[in-house]
Amino acid sequence: MITANKDIKAVDLVREALEKAKEFEEYHCFISMNEARALEHAREIDERIARGENVGRLAGVPYALKDNYLSHEGETTAAARMLDDFPSPITATAVAKLEAEGAIMIGRANLDAYAHGSSTENSYFGVTHNAHDMERVAGGSSGGSAAAVALGIVQFALGSDTGGSIRQPASYNGVYGIKPTFGTVSRYGVVAMASSTDTMGCFTNNADDMNLIMSIMSGKDAKDSTTLDDFWQEKLEDGKQAEKKKIGLISDFLGDGVDPEVAKNVRDYAKKLEKAGYAVEEVSMPILKYGLAIYYVVQPAEVASNLSRYDGIRYGHRAAKFDDLDGLYANTRNEGFMPENKRRIMIGNFVLSSGFFDAYYLKAQKARTLLINAYNEVFEKYDALLCPVAPAPAFKIGEKVNDPLAMYMEDAMSVPPSMAGLPAISVPAGKTKAGLPVGAQLIGQRQSDQMLLSIAKSVEEQA
Repeated sequence: MITANKDIKAVDLVREALEKAKEFEEYHCFISMNEARALEHAREIDERIARGENVGRLAGVPYALKDNYLSHEGETTAAARMLDDFPSPITATAVAKLEAEGAIMIGRANLDAYAHGSSTENSYFGVTHNAHDMERVAGGSSGGSAAAVALGIVQFALGSDTGGSIRQPASYNGVYGIKPTFGTVSRYGVVAMASSTDTMGCFTNNADDMNLIMSIMSGKDAKDSTTLDDFWQEKLEDGKQAEKKKIGLISDFLGDGVDPEVAKNVRDYAKKLEKAGYAVEEVSMPILKYGLAIYYVVQPAEVASNLSRYDGIRYGHRAAKFDDLDGLYANTRNEGFMPENKRRIMIGNFVLSSGFFDAYYLKAQKARTLLINAYNEVFEKYDALLCPVAPAPAFKIGEKVNDPLAMYMEDAMSVPPSMAGLPAISVPAGKTKAGLPVGAQLIGQRQSDQMLLSIAKSVEEQA
């Protein structure tokens, strides 16, 4: 991580990032820029360095903020018309912690509206393009953050991951992305999606940088009762010196329905792990095929609950024309929500409705417990698991926008760890013949996040 010091000015780091953002403007990584305030912060840091003051571990490091994190700087839109021009009343805990260490937010990154999507095509402000192919999606929902890191605009970017929203775009753009153990990072100040699986993570270019960012963001927060006591160590275990683990390669995600080049790259990554001294063997987890069905019952139910607060009265967009209170609600929500938001609200309300609650929502929660038990059982034998992040490389823009089921299938491999609250990281595994990145997913037991990063670092050190 390149930080400001007596020889490297924070102003220069920020200016370089802003210039790159303008150079790659056509990729549409950002919804809005924070240029004036970012340069002001940079000058303040340079003055403090000149006075010999402590400026933090991220002094002058520019970063991109996924636009569902609230911050006093700029407006938080969550890429939705409903929150267009919404001034943030608070700053998210994760953002406050990073900026206390000297990090500087240069702009708000694009996402699927309310983080509902796998391609960033559901953004009210337009699609983000893949860093390696302008005709393809950057993934979602944190597509803008992933592309900003992949294009070299910033050294790190924040994202949120509910069912794969960090890992999948990380895979599509060839960078590192982490979904930490549920409760590792405070959700306070982040626009809620599905409260039982929302996690806050980041994108970087290597394991050490990711460890640094996560060590700063993690820890107990009185404003979020789900947060865990801080278990993160400041330094990452040296990959060469790390105790070698046993890793299970999930065979269920390497067969039918998986792009052959994706399977090959993940198997090649397994070979790199073996070369680094890890024991790798195939393991089958048949219950994983139900993970997507479980997720798309539980998650829409929580989405419907969380989005009920957007009614045109308390805050956010309000319809200009309506005849009565019901009309205000209906017109506001019709105008303010994207089609995917509406789809998930309808699914969620259906599975929670009288007569269907037991048949769908309750059954899905019972199946979720079985999924958690299956992971616990397999972790009695293996220290970590390996599989693809997504069944295929990045698809073309517009290819699946009218096929919600095909879009949901992109999450088939990323949602099971989310439903179990497990840590999972996407690491670059290679590229296809067409030059599209492929990510491998490392999954571990709760609070084994740093062990996964140490495993990834072991492969890095082979290069």
